[in-house]
Amino acid sequence: MQYAVVTGGTQGIGRAIAENLLKNGCSIAICARNIVELEAARQSWQALYPEAKIITFPADLSNKEEVIQFATHVLQAYPQIDILVNNAGVFQPGLLAAEPDGQLEHLMATNLYSAYHLTRHLLPAMVQQKEGHIFNICSVASLKAYPNGGSYSISKYALLGFSDNLREELKPYGIKVTALCPGATHSRSWAGSGVPEERIMQAKDVADMLWAAFTLSAAANVETIVMRPTAGDL
Repeated sequence: MQYAVVTGGTQGIGRAIAENLLKNGCSIAICARNIVELEAARQSWQALYPEAKIITFPADLSNKEEVIQFATHVLQAYPQIDILVNNAGVFQPGLLAAEPDGQLEHLMATNLYSAYHLTRHLLPAMVQQKEGHIFNICSVASLKAYPNGGSYSISKYALLGFSDNLREELKPYGIKVTALCPGATHSRSWAGSGVPEERIMQAKDVADMLWAAFTLSAAANVETIVMRPTAGDL
């Protein structure tokens, strides 16, 4: 049995990743802010995968103390951490000169600091076992500035930088770090946008790519994965 941690696991890319990990025999621990959605996910998944140890934990990962509480709960419940997926994030477009005061702080707390603090608290266990794979769900916004990107783009650039530095630190311990940078992917963020669903990627595409990277041999690591809709960015 392999043990995985997925933040923001009740919807979109996070949910698709969690379901794919379960399908491939993993136990999973997920967190999200919505308790009702967490419980609904746990019940439906446990019925399908009764052998899996499924942990759901309500947490707002923009809050450092709640990140630490989630990490502590996971470490007490699981004997090891094989996969960590830092997926929790929020999308808020805006111009740097005009976006609301505090938007940068909020986006950095949710999109970067959550990954930073959770990873730091789970790392000692992963270092001790000398294996594991950390996936940070970045974005094509991590790679290129674009109009109306604002603080969101800044936070995603920072998450990519965190991934690159973390990878270098963990090479001596056999722990892999992959930055996964998807473009437009069907999720709640695109609801009501008017963009045809077939024009953008499915969350399952990202989940399948993550699993493919995880199942490589111990000697191989995909450092950065860039995924875009076939017709290009929107």
